[in-house]
Order: sequence, then C-alpha cells, then structure tokens
Amino acid sequence: MKKTILLYMGTATLTTLALISTGTSATAITFIPGDLVVSRSVYQGTATTVTVGQTLPGSNKPAIANGLYPNVFNNATPDSSFGITSPIFLDQITTSGTNVGTLSIDPTVITTSFPSKSELSLNLTSDGTGLTFMGYTTGINQLDVSNSNTPAIIEPGNPVTTTPTYRAVAQLSANGTLKVTTTNAYSGNNGRAAILGSNGLYYTVGNAGNGNGSTDVTNAAGVQIIIPGQNATPSTPGTNKVGNFNITQYGYPADKTAKDNNFRGETIFNNTLYITKGSGGNGINTVYQVGNAGTLPTLATAATTPITILPGFSTALAKGPANSINHPFGIWFANPSTLYVADEGDGDKADAATSTSAGLEKWSLVNGTWQQDYVLQNGLNLGVAYSVPSLDPTLNPATDGLRNLTGRVNGDGTVSLFAVTSTISGSGDQGADPNKLVSITDLLSNTTAAQAANEQFSVIDQANYGEVLRGVSFAPSAAAVPEGPFGPISFLTLLGLGAMSLRKWRLLPSDSKNI
Repeated sequence: MKKTILLYMGTATLTTLALISTGTSATAITFIPGDLVVSRSVYQGTATTVTVGQTLPGSNKPAIANGLYPNVFNNATPDSSFGITSPIFLDQITTSGTNVGTLSIDPTVITTSFPSKSELSLNLTSDGTGLTFMGYTTGINQLDVSNSNTPAIIEPGNPVTTTPTYRAVAQLSANGTLKVTTTNAYSGNNGRAAILGSNGLYYTVGNAGNGNGSTDVTNAAGVQIIIPGQNATPSTPGTNKVGNFNITQYGYPADKTAKDNNFRGETIFNNTLYITKGSGGNGINTVYQVGNAGTLPTLATAATTPITILPGFSTALAKGPANSINHPFGIWFANPSTLYVADEGDGDKADAATSTSAGLEKWSLVNGTWQQDYVLQNGLNLGVAYSVPSLDPTLNPATDGLRNLTGRVNGDGTVSLFAVTSTISGSGDQGADPNKLVSITDLLSNTTAAQAANEQFSVIDQANYGEVLRGVSFAPSAAAVPEGPFGPISFLTLLGLGAMSLRKWRLLPSDSKNI
C-alpha cells in the first residue's frame, strides 16, 4: 500500500478534500499544479470473496478459483463477465515519480471494477479546477458489476444476474468536494471516461451491451451527455446519446450498431470533443471528432451530432488481420497540428514484441490531413516480462503498449508525455496485471523516426502486487485556468513551473500513514 503524506506549501491554503455525498472527511492533501495525479486500485478480496464451486453470476457456472489474488481471475474462464469491484485511490506524484500524497475515495460512494483495464481515465475539467472519472455506485468485492444491467435498462439476454447498478461520474474539485452523478448509460458494460466541458456538461464514453441488445442499449452506448447533479432513476433511462457512428458511413455493411460506438478515450481541445475506439471485433479502431470544430454538442443537438473519423486516420474494420489494426486509447494535443495517440497493442502475447503501432504515435496535420510521423517505443521493452515482488513468476506481465495519456509543452520546444502501460501475461485476466506509469520527452519539431531515435521512455511508477494503475492527469488548480491558444494545459505548465520553485517551502511531517 502506498503512503499518504500530508503536505503544506508556504502560505498556500491546504485543500481538505471532503466526500460531500457522505458528509465524511477524506485525508487532507494539497493539489500542486505541475504534479501528476494517477488513479490506482487495490484488490481487496479474500479467499471467501469467491469460493470454489459457487455459482458465478455471469455464467451460472461454478467458480474454479477462490477469491485470493491473482488466481481469482482464472474465473474469467467459466465466466467471461467476471470482475470484482475495488476501491479507488488518487496518487499525487511529481513528474519524476516521487509520491507526495494519496487520496482514498470513499468506497461506499463509488468504486471501480479491478480487472477492467479501460476504466478510471482521469481528465481535467475544461477550466482546470477539477478532475473527472467514472465508476459504480456499489461497494467493494461485488461480482460482475462491470457487465451488470443498469436499473432502468435491463438488457434482454444479459447473462449477468448481479443487482442492476448505476454507472456514475465523479468530479473532484481542487476546492475540496467530490460530486457524484449517477447514470443508466452503459448498461451491460462500462463507462470509461468523463470530462466536464466549458458549457457545464459532462461528456462520457464507454460501451454498452452484454446480451441480445435493444434500442435502449444502443442509446446507452458511445458518447453520452450527463448533466452534473441530475441523478438517474430506476424508472427512466435518462440517457443522452451524442451522435451514432455507424460503419455504413464508410461504405461497409452494417454490423452491431452499439459496438460501433464502443469508445474508450476522449479529450476536449479548442472546445472540440475527440474520442477513440481501440477494441472489440466491430466498428473501426481509430480517432474520431464529435461534432463541428469549436462547438461542443448540447442536449438540443446531441441526436444529430455527426461522429467522423479524423482525416488521415485508419478507416479499416476492427476485425482485420491480427497485428495489422491500430488500438488507440489516450489522445493528447500538443497544439492544433500535433497529436499524440497512445496505442495499447492487440493483447496478443505473440504480437507484442513485433508490433509497429503499439506505444506512442505522433501525428501531424498537413494540408488538412493527419499523417503519422513515427511511433515511440524505445524503453517500453514491449513483450519483455518484468518481475513483480510476490507475484508467481509464471504470471509476470510484459508491456503491450500504452493506454491513458497526458502531456505538457515545455518552454524549450520539447513535450513531456506521461502514459499508463497496458500488459500481456499468463494471468486469467490481463487487466488485473500490475502495470506501470512511464514518461518520455519528445522534441516538438521532430517529424521523422530518425530525428526521434534517441528518445526513450522511463518508468516513473509501478503498481505493486494486487494493484493496477489506470488514469493519469495533471493536478487541478484552485484557480480557474484560462483557455490559451493551445488549451488550458499550456497555462498549467506555467503554474507547474511556479509550483516547482516553491517546493522548498514544503514542510514534511515526520509521520505518515497508510490509507
């Protein structure tokens, strides 16, 4: 377990974070602009969480392993929907990897599904004063919640018998509150990311459906608008779907419409929403723009908002040959003509070491079309197993690519990028593997692989036994961040430099405690 250290910085006001939905206080922590925040989960199950032979709620078949980590995830063999909920932690670390504080999110308010590798993305709000993420309104050690129905959308044929559970958006503000808004979206599957737009609306992405599908399930997939504070009810779906991508837009025969909208990553740049799809056998794994440039969708325009592939990005079907399809996840704009895309790899151990797309892709906009400059892989050691203390060596994971991503433009013309790794292993569910947080510095003006040949990733954090890392973002600021020519992160970089100069004023108490 990582330690929580209470930090104070000069005369800065200490931000005491409180979970307002329960009225209880959380551990005090000071968010320092320029530091990183990483979402993490720790497995809490015991041998009795699952017992061998018990009926699993996602398959009606008997469990083949008890609740002890990591073998508990071998139950994904008889139950493809298998998962266990776990608590959420937010680690604040410096960009060099020093842990300076951890916030424990009350698990009676919101939790995550431990092996669900696409969950817990972190996004700064558009004004930079808060962080958003998604989870479930249920306690820890609950089975198969990530494929459960939501209370207002019961999908025909969904094999999961777990109690219907709301998905939820959590907004953690730098001024000290956690607000949770429930939704019936993503029934039968999971919400992956949420971001608060400049218009005060949440934009979320995720997947829906685990059975026979329905109109309600299709309407609960993809991009959703959620109104902060407007909680869902069991009697109304309350979904606000934005657009509806269909592969027929690119000349292909129709397939499963809901799965065409199986989106994973998102960002808002210059008041435009961008999303990615990188998994599943339907649809197109690529990068999309939602709506018209410079305009965020509204409730009035949601149904008619177009979702289109960015010019130059792949239009190939996701069901193409192995190791020939990209798997984009996190995206980050350095400026209007430079885009970085984290590619997580295809999850196949045989492909990891030879993948040409897994890692960090750099794209440039040239005459209105995006073109890939190169893929950064040095230092990731794709396909090479690494050891985790206490983990059975036969289950040692290897890096397969990258998932969530953030970055900042530096004053010297370089870009600092931070990403969470994906893994492959012999585990029953690779989403439960202890993974890493890595960083790399890229010269913004580079456009060829030869120019970037000496750039290399460094590991700045690694999950311990029974832990997983999920999202990464810069820390929020108590003061609103004005939009600059390249978005709010440019200003956050300046704030971060200021915070770095003040670090000498931090007073570290002699004691620390686990949470």
